Amino acid sequence: MSNTDYRQRLAARLAALRLQHNQSLDELSSASGISRASLSRIERGEVSPTAEVLNQLCSVYGMTMSRLLNEVEQVAENLFRADQQTLWLDDEKGFERRLLIPPSNQYKCEMIDGKLRPGAFIEYQKPPVQGLEHYLWLYDGELTITQNAEAWSLKKGDSLRFHLSGSSSFRAHDSLGAHYLLVVCKS
Repeated sequence: MSNTDYRQRLAARLAALRLQHNQSLDELSSASGISRASLSRIERGEVSPTAEVLNQLCSVYGMTMSRLLNEVEQVAENLFRADQQTLWLDDEKGFERRLLIPPSNQYKCEMIDGKLRPGAFIEYQKPPVQGLEHYLWLYDGELTITQNAEAWSLKKGDSLRFHLSGSSSFRAHDSLGAHYLLVVCKS
């Protein structure tokens, strides 16, 4: 599936979610903090949303980003071949996200391969779902994760677990970047 096809499918799913929640663009703008004009362009598939924008929308809908992206992509039942894994790019922020194992109603966890280019910084105002368990292993580079007032600096091979709540950010090392495996589990 081409990036254009994927963007159109994501746009259609976001528009459908807004309608399922009986929200106008103005109401969604107010709930998410995203301008009405930006929401309209995203739903028409004119632009691809950034990681932060998708997180804000997922927060309004009470779902993880992986669940949203999985709803856009059709995958096999239990075996996920490399060519079936959804790759999502946020070129503006320097974030590459491959969904290795998507969320499912039958399983509590999903697995994500994340890459941040050197110096990349992503900030989330609030999680899409409070209290999600996160287990992160840093393959390569260095990464600083901040949640509310607490910060963790990870080096290659380090692991971190936490319950996601409040604001958070991911900052990749200025010259090394960061490449990590993330497992997210719902309660």
